[in-house]
Amino acid sequence: MAKEKKIHPHEVGLDPGELPQHIAIIMDGNGRWARDRGRPRIFGHKAGIESVRDVVKACSQIDIKYLTLYTFSRENWRRPKAEVSALMRILRNLLRNEIKELDENDVRVMAIGRINDLPDFVQKELSRAVDKTRDNKGLTLILALSYGGRGEIADAASRAAKRVLDGRLAPEEINEDTFGQFLYAPDVPDPDLLIRTSGELRVSNFLLWQIAYSEIWVTDLLWPDFTRNELFKAIADFQKRERRFGGVE
Repeated sequence: MAKEKKIHPHEVGLDPGELPQHIAIIMDGNGRWARDRGRPRIFGHKAGIESVRDVVKACSQIDIKYLTLYTFSRENWRRPKAEVSALMRILRNLLRNEIKELDENDVRVMAIGRINDLPDFVQKELSRAVDKTRDNKGLTLILALSYGGRGEIADAASRAAKRVLDGRLAPEEINEDTFGQFLYAPDVPDPDLLIRTSGELRVSNFLLWQIAYSEIWVTDLLWPDFTRNELFKAIADFQKRERRFGGVE
């Protein structure tokens, strides 16, 4: 496919100097969207793919630097086996079918989470996507897979402890900055804006360390109904906020 045309933020009512560098999204509501239409949950997951495509393209077009999507949580493994299997096939096919267009549009694909939990056929496509796009300089698309915020912090603590045992790190050297280097993606800046669909007022074990000072924007829309216009609305609201990070104006 042809390279997507860039959009100047002014064209969609946004200030180009105040764009969030990193947007994270909890994509919630696929199952309810399908239930409301009398369809099985997997129908909603497939419908949500169109929202993923639209949002990724929009972020790339207005030059957002990082987009993290809560794609599959560790808790999602508790869902019925048939649903999990279908989700894994959808993920495999999405990676396989979209990688060419992502690469052509200079999007870099990354993944965070306990990736080894994923089926081999998903790991294979994911590795292929990451390898093919690793040198791209546009949007970095981060897929949170078999991910949990508490698990990430526990894994980071384990890696830090091993470094201490190896004699390469002193306990007194561990602080917020050094600990952050043991997270799944230490070079990625913390999210400026966290978006949640479906109206739920919780963060669902997502990026618990990183969202300490993220601005949060919640919409009642279910994920399959979320479009780039809603994304731009969230960014516009973000641009009106005063970010003090615990200080004063």
